Amino acid sequence: MKSLNNLIITTSNNKVFNARIKTGVWLETLVAAYYILKDEGENITIVTSKGGQIPLDLISQDTVEVSADAIRFQEDSQAMYRMSHTLPLNEVKAKNFDLVFVPDDYGAMWDFVDNKKLKQILEDLNRQNKPIGLVGHGVAALISLTTDDGEPFVKEKKLTSVSNSEEDAMQLNDKSPFLLESKLISFGALYSKGPDFASYVVADENIITGQNPSSSGETAKQLLTLAHRKKKLRDLKEMSKLIQGNHFK
Repeated sequence: MKSLNNLIITTSNNKVFNARIKTGVWLETLVAAYYILKDEGENITIVTSKGGQIPLDLISQDTVEVSADAIRFQEDSQAMYRMSHTLPLNEVKAKNFDLVFVPDDYGAMWDFVDNKKLKQILEDLNRQNKPIGLVGHGVAALISLTTDDGEPFVKEKKLTSVSNSEEDAMQLNDKSPFLLESKLISFGALYSKGPDFASYVVADENIITGQNPSSSGETAKQLLTLAHRKKKLRDLKEMSKLIQGNHFK
């Protein structure tokens, strides 16, 4: 099976605005997807809003919290180098990738919303009918997107994201600029959720969303399966065009 070009986009924001709290990417949600893609021999490009070092949520690096993949990641010199040398968003184009994965990163609640370059990349990928996977707070990247008719992109889309009850359990509901579950519902999304902190994934055509870090692995698996299926269909269409073209010469 031919390798795909996979794009992982994370936040560059490492703090909760107006509070002395450090934040960033939840380690488990990044590494679960990274190794699902890497172990399948996929090509991976990691970008952040500004480029450079990926900020990691310190709590997610606690030895009680980390998964086997997280330990593997931190002992993987190539992975750690890539984590500290990401490209900035403005250096990538949607046409060069077969899918995008956005992990759970609380910092995204600030630097993903109203991010014009991120909006452009995701809207371009969607127009190209390429798979887009997002987890937890990373689903905030969809908030600013619009359809060609100017409607909120999430309207009538089946989606999940970090839930209000999970925000409350993590004592984050008074620190976020908005509650993502409530925002999605207010924009007309067909929001659903599973039990707090358990894996729950929702697919709607080319959009696959996971509720929380526990959902990252399943989100990435479904995303990769869908991307290979779509790539195969595109290749078959291209082959058909070539055959038809040669037939009429």
